[in-house]
Amino acid sequence: MSHRKHRRKQIARERIERLFTLAEHRALQSDMELANRYIALARKLSMKYLVRLSSSQRRRFCHSCYRYLMPGKTCRVRTGDHRLTITCQHCGAVMRFPYREHHAPA
Repeated sequence: MSHRKHRRKQIARERIERLFTLAEHRALQSDMELANRYIALARKLSMKYLVRLSSSQRRRFCHSCYRYLMPGKTCRVRTGDHRLTITCQHCGAVMRFPYREHHAPA
């Protein structure tokens, strides 16, 4: 990968991270429309520059309607059977993510 291409991807990653941070702050201020816009921009950057979103970023928006997910406000989160179930309150889409329980050493 050329230096220029690598630099563009790095800038895109930084911008995506910043957009997710801004979306979180706007959601806390109850400005969900702007939070959703930031998520849309982050997804566009990700697709344009072929930058994969981290697993924590992928869990922060609905994969059906692409809205920002805020537990207790825009989505419902449940745990059970070694998986995390997130239900979007806007479109009703259900996303399931596996997880392992970590046991503390005795």
